[in-house]
Amino acid sequence: MIENVVAAPILLPLVGSAITLVVRRWPAVQRLVSLLCLSLMVAVAGWLTWSADVNGPTVLWLGAWPEQLGIVMVADRLSAVLLLISAIVSLLVMLFSLGQDLQERRRETPMSIFHPTFLLLTAGVANAFLTGDLFNLFVGFEILLFASYVLLTLGGTGERIRAGSTYVIVSIVSSLLFLVAIAAVYGATGTVMLAELAVRLAELPDHVQLVIHLLLLVVFGIKAAVFPMSAWLPDSYPTAPGPVTAVFAGLLTKVGVYAIIRTETVLFPDSDLGPGLMVVALLTMLIGILGAVAQSEIKRMLSFTLVSHIGYMIFGVALASEAGLAGAIFYTIHHITIQSTLFLVTGLIERRGGSTSLNELGGLMAMSPALAVLFFVPAMNLAGIPPLSGFIGKVGLLQAGVETGRPLEIAVVAVALATSLLTLLAMAKVWNRAFWRKVPDIVEGTSDQSPRARGRGMPRSMVLTAGAMVLVGLALSVVAGPLYDYAVRTATDQLAGAYVTAVGVNR
Repeated sequence: MIENVVAAPILLPLVGSAITLVVRRWPAVQRLVSLLCLSLMVAVAGWLTWSADVNGPTVLWLGAWPEQLGIVMVADRLSAVLLLISAIVSLLVMLFSLGQDLQERRRETPMSIFHPTFLLLTAGVANAFLTGDLFNLFVGFEILLFASYVLLTLGGTGERIRAGSTYVIVSIVSSLLFLVAIAAVYGATGTVMLAELAVRLAELPDHVQLVIHLLLLVVFGIKAAVFPMSAWLPDSYPTAPGPVTAVFAGLLTKVGVYAIIRTETVLFPDSDLGPGLMVVALLTMLIGILGAVAQSEIKRMLSFTLVSHIGYMIFGVALASEAGLAGAIFYTIHHITIQSTLFLVTGLIERRGGSTSLNELGGLMAMSPALAVLFFVPAMNLAGIPPLSGFIGKVGLLQAGVETGRPLEIAVVAVALATSLLTLLAMAKVWNRAFWRKVPDIVEGTSDQSPRARGRGMPRSMVLTAGAMVLVGLALSVVAGPLYDYAVRTATDQLAGAYVTAVGVNR
């Protein structure tokens, strides 16, 4: 049956993970299996996206259980398009990792561990996007978190173990809170299926709804790294290997954003917490970008900009309007691609310049003009320079905020504009110090070699893969009109209760 295809994006990487673990002694076979599984995942996600837009959501009830009792998987416009862009990014990050030389692979991404764990991570992300069940969403989070623990500490260095410890502690706390929230939901309603909860939660007393709503927002806020629950991210992500950091930056926080969108549109569509979310969005933008501007290490700077730009997505959700939600969805798609691209390019900067510290870099423009282009294009996209997709997404969000005419929304719009300018300042700081200034002969105050002497060559396959990521970002700008229309249709579905109707529950 055609609906069985919905399970494929989860089963493909799960089966691939098992196979790559079995054939761990044959790296070439591992590479082939990983690329095949991820390529098929992209194809299936593309079909699901097309089908959701043309034919409506595809719904699969697992295990032959009677409907309303079993676990349901739903590929609607929102979950399908996020699955597609995540699968594309995962495939390109995998290709990038294969360009590392043998010694580097053994140290940074050991084949016997990296491939099974990476595929397991993509399976967890796919499960989180497609599930229509709150407990299965928890399972999806745990799968991707388990895999991320391993990927974050690859190589076993002291710095990575320390960062991994912080990440593990924060994740365990959020998982425990999630279990508490699930228990509260089930105790109050007798179900954990999202579509049924849309009906039953509305029948609860207001104070019970508020407690459950806040619990879920705290859990998903930790996972999305919104302020004040974002301090763990800049300390954790920069220590991981380049390919791992890229996929973390692109995907993991967006799963949290996706869960917040579902919470606000399916479970609590008439919530009064919009102003609170608006304040959270404002603080997330502001604190994140101030942290980014203060950094002199590129990975930490990008980690802070990651936090900051999550605020744009939360702002769109908090507006609770079709225009705001469409802007948030478009910006999420854009940000998955651009943030992953910048972290991949940073990996190339580290290879060519021997460091990611702006105090130790210089002259990369003269040393590698191709690398300069690979950084410049996504950096300008992140800053929102027209006519790139970052500009289009921000304009949509800001216009939606201004149209409300309310003081709080106008204040967030002002902070969003300032955040965009400060993002440009941060990217210009990297450009001026790492690319534009001349190559230092030796790092001031040290006996270290210059970047020209410290750096290594960049494998062609890694440069081509990073270039492909840049092209994907540019493609989002080229098709921004149709993609934004898709985001508007998606937002309309979410606010009209199409998700609940598709699963077969009447409001």
